[in-house]
Amino acid sequence: MDISLEIPATHNHQPTKLSGLQKSAIVLAVIAVGFLMYNSMTGHGGGHGEHGHGAHAHAPSIWSVLPFAGLLICIAVLPLISRTEHWWESNQNRLMVAMGFAAIVLVYYLVGYGSAKVVSVLEHAVLAEYIPFIVLLFALYVISGGICLKGDLAAHPSTNTAFLAIGALIASFVGTTGASMLLIRPLLQTNSERKRVTHTVIFFIFLVSNIGGCLLPIGDPPLFLGYLKGVPFLWTVGLWLPWIVTCVVLLGIYFVWDTLAYRKETLRDLILDETQRIKLHLAGSLNLLWLAGVVLCVALIKPGEEFLGLGFKAFPFMRELLMLGFVFLSLKCTNSQAREDNKFDYHAILEVAALFIGIFICMQAPIEILNASGESLKPYLSSPFRFFWATGTLSAFLDNAPTYVVFFETAKTMTPAGADAASTLTLAGGGHIYTNLLRGIALGAVFMGAMSYIGNGPNFMVKSIAEQSGVRMPSFFGFMVYSVAILAPLFLVITWIFVG
Repeated sequence: MDISLEIPATHNHQPTKLSGLQKSAIVLAVIAVGFLMYNSMTGHGGGHGEHGHGAHAHAPSIWSVLPFAGLLICIAVLPLISRTEHWWESNQNRLMVAMGFAAIVLVYYLVGYGSAKVVSVLEHAVLAEYIPFIVLLFALYVISGGICLKGDLAAHPSTNTAFLAIGALIASFVGTTGASMLLIRPLLQTNSERKRVTHTVIFFIFLVSNIGGCLLPIGDPPLFLGYLKGVPFLWTVGLWLPWIVTCVVLLGIYFVWDTLAYRKETLRDLILDETQRIKLHLAGSLNLLWLAGVVLCVALIKPGEEFLGLGFKAFPFMRELLMLGFVFLSLKCTNSQAREDNKFDYHAILEVAALFIGIFICMQAPIEILNASGESLKPYLSSPFRFFWATGTLSAFLDNAPTYVVFFETAKTMTPAGADAASTLTLAGGGHIYTNLLRGIALGAVFMGAMSYIGNGPNFMVKSIAEQSGVRMPSFFGFMVYSVAILAPLFLVITWIFVG
């Protein structure tokens, strides 16, 4: 199989080459960020000018957040600049920029803390977080790409709403990535005769790629990490009421929006939509078995714990290796026609892989700052309401999985050993956490992962697939205009009713 880092042939343009001056500007910007951070370590960074063992006790300087901010700015701005718009579409160029900022972070840790700290950061960012994250997304992406739900229904508002409702319903059981990859292509095919499709993809990201995955640990990465930290597997089912209320309200808003958009379509397009119909047909259904296998890997395998009572402990990356085994079975056992009909390629998952390796490394510094600030944060995190919004706001920019972990650990330290059993949850392996705080953290991480393209892995993949299909998606900030306008008021209501 050809897994090329270049953009696929479905694009009608080649990546634009930058002039020497523009390349120099990018290099100088990266060097400038590095210089500011170095300057902070040598006397202006709040403690990192100290050398010796004592320096290791300090949290990173606030300057250490610059590479993460710089990477986010590149993700947001480079697609908007005419000269860099097409250049940015190459995953090689995305990877180059992401690793450039990641290199600054690693040099910062090397100079300020030593090589042992660099190894520790890489172990945490790459081995503990990035590899499980990207392997799970890769497995769900590739296996779902072999399931071809083919057809072209009439793109009525009721049809589109049904697509979104089904996606939100199954996302908790096959993961937000699995549900997104399964349904985004037939939804785009159904709407191929319509001109106004952008809002449909945006609501798809809201509902299918994020909020729908609220009910089980396999639904969304932060809940998966919570499960690994001792939250019972079925505890998240108890979030069903805020899940269903949020989904129903969003589906109602979408139905009204799409009805108005449908009325603005030209008569020619509506006639084409009504006459060019193909009944839905499912091909590659054997992949549903491999998807179930991935789900069971997540549910049953914890590294270091006994595996299915068979008398041996699961070794590191056993879960990921088994997932890749299911990917291999999917590629070998699926008729290639199903993937061809899906117009399947690896561009979208490689876009996520290229950007998120940099994101995971760069965000280690802000995560460490948050961890070190745990005690000072407690006065400001005295209620589930505040946990919901703090977790959610940072989830939109720091990726919701590690953000969940930071506030999960903070909430644990706020739960005394003798706390009332009726108000606490006993974690597997020991420890307790206030139930209402955990509810706020879980809902904030999952729901507000929908606030930006980088809040959750599937968001970028859906955006990429939609753009390959000719849908003009909003920019990073343009997407946030939609999410803030639609989701923020709804989340205020959800907070008031369910979080408190």
